[in-house]
Amino acid sequence: MAPWWITFIALLWELRCCFCREVTLPAGPLYRVAGFSLSLPCAVSGYEGPRTQDFEWYLYREDAGGRQIGVVSTRDAGFPYAPFQSRVQAGEVRVERDSGDKARLIIQRLRSDDQGRYECYTPSTDTRFQGNYSSSVVVKVIPDTLLITHSRILSGQPVIEGTELQLTCAASIQSDQHTHVSVTFGVRSSRGAESLGHNLREIIAIDRELRVTPGHSGTYGTRYRDGEIAVEKRKGDGGRDLYVLKMSALAPEDSGSYFCEAAQWIRDPDGKWERIAQRTMELGNLTVQPLADTLSVRSVPDGDVSLQPGAPLSLICQVSGVGAWNRSALLVQWMRRGPAGGVEVEVARVSPDGVVAWGDDVSRAGGGSMEKEADGRFSLRLFSVHPADAGLYRCAVSVYAGRKTPGPASPATITQRSDWVTVSLKTEEVRVSASINLPRRPLLKRGSTVTLFCNVSVEITGASQVEVQWLHKPEDSTKKDAALSEESAGRLLATLTYDGLTRIYSNGSDLSVDRVSAGSYRLRIFSAAEEDKGHYQCRAEVWSQDPRGGWYNTGAKAESVTVQLYLYARVADLLLLPLVIGVSSALFVGVLIIATVTCCFMNRLARQRSRIRK
Repeated sequence: MAPWWITFIALLWELRCCFCREVTLPAGPLYRVAGFSLSLPCAVSGYEGPRTQDFEWYLYREDAGGRQIGVVSTRDAGFPYAPFQSRVQAGEVRVERDSGDKARLIIQRLRSDDQGRYECYTPSTDTRFQGNYSSSVVVKVIPDTLLITHSRILSGQPVIEGTELQLTCAASIQSDQHTHVSVTFGVRSSRGAESLGHNLREIIAIDRELRVTPGHSGTYGTRYRDGEIAVEKRKGDGGRDLYVLKMSALAPEDSGSYFCEAAQWIRDPDGKWERIAQRTMELGNLTVQPLADTLSVRSVPDGDVSLQPGAPLSLICQVSGVGAWNRSALLVQWMRRGPAGGVEVEVARVSPDGVVAWGDDVSRAGGGSMEKEADGRFSLRLFSVHPADAGLYRCAVSVYAGRKTPGPASPATITQRSDWVTVSLKTEEVRVSASINLPRRPLLKRGSTVTLFCNVSVEITGASQVEVQWLHKPEDSTKKDAALSEESAGRLLATLTYDGLTRIYSNGSDLSVDRVSAGSYRLRIFSAAEEDKGHYQCRAEVWSQDPRGGWYNTGAKAESVTVQLYLYARVADLLLLPLVIGVSSALFVGVLIIATVTCCFMNRLARQRSRIRK
C-alpha cells in the first residue's frame, strides 16, 4: 500500500490538471467524401482569460513530409497559406462559432488533396503555460461513388384525385469503407401558404438502418398507417438497389414537384452516424385535380316524365370524371321526394360491393330493379308505376377515391347529386264516399253483439276494390259528443284489405269484419263491454288495377261521420244488487233468531237439571 503522502501528491496533481487548458477534437480517423462538406468541431476548456477564445487550424498532408500548412484563423486574416487563401476569401473554407470556446472548421467542398491530419490550436490566454493547447485528427478523403437514377419521370399531365402513383429511384455506392445508404421521397409544393418558403415536404423514407419512416408534415403518417403510402427496396441490375414509392390514392394536396434524395452515411469512431454524401434527383411535376372539379352526375331523361298507371319507369344515372373505374368504389343511390316536396327518402342503392338494397318501399324488390349496366351507367327500373311513385327523383353518387373496398364507416371523398327529374302520372278521377250506420233497435246492452255498417260508393272506370278501416275513440266523460278528428284520431280496430284479408287490432273484445254486399261492410263486436262505448268511424281507400294486373292505391279516400255507441245496463244487472242485499239480510235475521232460541233453550235445560239434583 502506497504511503499516504504519495496519494496526497497524486490528488494534488489531478486537482491541478482539472484547471489545465484542454483542446478536444472528434476521435479519428474520419472518412469524408470528395466534393462534399467537412465540419470539424473544436472545443477548449480549463482556460483563463476572456470567454471568447481564438482558434487556428493547420493541415499536415501525408505527401508533404510533415510540413505544416496554415488553413484558417479566427484572429489573423492573413493566416491561410497559399493553398487555402483563395478558398478562405471565397468563404468555401471558414470558421463558424458555436460559442465563445467552441468553433468548427468548415470546408464546403472537399478535395482529394485536403486529406491529412488537421490540428486545432488555441493561442494561450493563461497566466502560466499548462495543459495542452492543440489537438489533431486524421481526415481521409474518399472518392464520390454515390449514384442515383430514375426509371421514368412524371409527364406533368394532370391526374384525377384517387389515381395511383408509383415512382422508382435507383441508388448505389462503391466504397471500401462500410457505409450505408438512405433514400427519401419528397415533394415541393407550390400551393397556398406553402409557397412562401415552407414548400418542401418529405413523403416517406428508408433510413440508413432500413427503417421506413413517413414524413412528419401533412397526413403522411396517417396515410402510411392506413396502407395508402408505402416504399419498397428491391434488388436491381448492376448491383443497384431499387426504391419504389407507392401512393394508392393521390389527393389534391399531393400536387407539386417530386424528387428522390439518396444519402451516404458512415459511423465515426465515436459511434455517431455522419452523412458524408447526398444527391437529389428530380422526378418531375404532378398536378392532382380535385374530384369536385371533374365529377359529373346527371339523370337521363332529365326534366319531366309523364306516365300512365301501370307503365314502366326507367331512369339512368350517368357518372363521369372519376378517373380509372377500377381504382375507386362508388355508392349510387336513387332518392325521391313527394310532388309537393317534403322529406327526401331513398328508393334504392347499389353499394360499393355491388349489393342492391331497397329503401323506403321494400315491396319494390319484386317490382323493380337497380343495376350497373356499364362503367358510369346505373339504371333504376320500376316495372309498373303507381300514383305513390309520383314525385321528384334524382341520383346521388358517393366516390371513395382510390379505395376499392371501403369499410362501412369510411367517409366518402365526395358526394354529388344530379338534377331532379319530375315523374307524374296521368290518373283518372276517382270519387268515393263513405257513411256509417249503427242500428238502434233493439236497445244495445252490455254483453250484446254490436253491429256497425260502413256503406261505400265508388265512381271509377275499370276494376276497383275498396279497403276499409274501422276506428274507435273511447267515451270522454268531459266531452261526450266529441267526434274523431285528425288531431285526435281514434285507435285502429280492424281493417278489411282490398284483397279480402282481415286484420284485427283488438280493443279487448271479440271482433269480426266482413263484406256483406257490394259497397256494404260490417263490423261486429261480440259481448260488448263498458270499454267499447265511444265514437266509431270508418275510412275507405280505393284500389285500382293496372294493365299488367297489379293492384295499386289510387290515393282516393273518404271518411264517414262518427257515430256514438252507448250500452245500457241489463235487467239482471239492475236486480242483482237488491237481490244480494235481500238475501244477505234474510240470512242475518235467520241466524240471529236461531242463535237466540238456542240460547234460551240451553238456559232452561240447565235450570231443570239443577232442581233434580236437589
